Amino acid sequence: MALAYTVAFEGVEARMVEVQCAVSNGAPYFGIVGLPDKAVSEARERVRAAVAALSIALPSKRIIINLSPADLPKEGSHFDLPIALALLAALEIIPKDEVERTVALGELSLDGRLMPVIGALPAAMAAAEEDRVLLCPKACGAEAAWVGATQVLAARSLDEVLRHYTGQVPITPAEAGEVVADPQRRDLREVKGQERAKRALEIAAAGRHHMLMVGTPGSGKSMLAARLPGILPPLSAMEALETSMIHSLAGLLNEGGISRTRPFREPHHTASMAAIVGGGKGAKPGEISLAHNGVLFLDEFPEFPRAVLETLRQPIETGEVVVARANAHVRYPCRFLLMAAANPCKCGYLTDPNRACGRAPVCGEDYMGRISGPLMDRFDLRVEVPPVGYADLDLPASGDTSATVAARVRTARQKQEARFDGAPGCRVNADLEGRLLEEVASPDPEGRDFLTRVAERFALSARGYHRVMRVARTIADLDGEDQVRRPHVAEAVSYRLMIGGQG
Repeated sequence: MALAYTVAFEGVEARMVEVQCAVSNGAPYFGIVGLPDKAVSEARERVRAAVAALSIALPSKRIIINLSPADLPKEGSHFDLPIALALLAALEIIPKDEVERTVALGELSLDGRLMPVIGALPAAMAAAEEDRVLLCPKACGAEAAWVGATQVLAARSLDEVLRHYTGQVPITPAEAGEVVADPQRRDLREVKGQERAKRALEIAAAGRHHMLMVGTPGSGKSMLAARLPGILPPLSAMEALETSMIHSLAGLLNEGGISRTRPFREPHHTASMAAIVGGGKGAKPGEISLAHNGVLFLDEFPEFPRAVLETLRQPIETGEVVVARANAHVRYPCRFLLMAAANPCKCGYLTDPNRACGRAPVCGEDYMGRISGPLMDRFDLRVEVPPVGYADLDLPASGDTSATVAARVRTARQKQEARFDGAPGCRVNADLEGRLLEEVASPDPEGRDFLTRVAERFALSARGYHRVMRVARTIADLDGEDQVRRPHVAEAVSYRLMIGGQG
């Protein structure tokens, strides 16, 4: 019997799978057991053809491939290469001990070429933990090499793999891909007017606070959201690795390059619950996980199905989502900044005096009522975006550039990094809770008195009360002050009560 190793994916976790191959006397047979899915079961035909392309004839014996642990579901075409390695080792064509020191993944074409597969980055992490070498297709090598803690061998074909293990032509270890350059960002100065919304955008970026914009069609909500990535700081090395592992599972990494730009996801309002939260075949990551450490922009927010919107409530609070299935619970991280945009009513012109809504105020109440109170309570910043007059469009650009705002945001984030150094699960002000919240975001006596009176007057929930404190802490950071004061609290409260007076 010969052994090879590969991985099965459960969320972003790669679980080690032992591929056992036994060749024994008996009627000719080639079978795969160990809970394989259709793609894995079909591997025997691809492996048979790829081995035949090397002019290697399989013996007329009974060949059994067992994927252990047998009760773990095996999905995907990346099992082709480890099955082929185990088979070649069992036939004593390649050395068994060398194969056992390797974690392999890759899809085989009928002529023996290795096709790219998803998940090379988390597979490399698993190989590093087991102190093994990773063998993968050439197209996945640059991606997997980012881990750096293990040697990555990237081959173009099964023939190259055979030559490597027999010592004829060793495979050169792969090198990490290039850091993808940031695409050219749209500048915040291009948005005419909307100074209050721009200020709220800066606060949201500095503290990763969720933000809701409400305004008539064409007022600039989507323009503002599209410029948010341009003022966010680049991903740290750890954040880039976290995000890239999810994108690797989704097959979104381009030529092995890892980007330091924060992801910006904007699904359409017709997207299904599985597309947003995750699920479907193989419980793949959804948009909220693909936006991890970045921005999730939901335009036409009330148009999303209510069931989809309500599923966002728990991930917003916990920063992770559990996709539950009958035989598994898959956990994905999803710590994102939620940016939502909505019209004030179905027709969109409830607040426009030039186009009076014929069903006011019922139209607006019904439309915004699609957003439940608990979900609305999770928005730290709520901003009305009024329409811009035609005359204002001809005015020169005003306000700070994206680069200037990004510098202020970066400074505020650096303050938070220093403040939360060593605090588990806390990276930005939006993560503050419990005793740490009281220690770093408690206002001075005047600010505390003002916040207490506002909470009583507008019946703020406990969550709303704490979210005001978090936003005030971020505003103080942008102002370069250590103490949260009444002006900071007042500005935070003004964003909290902007729409409908809700707390």
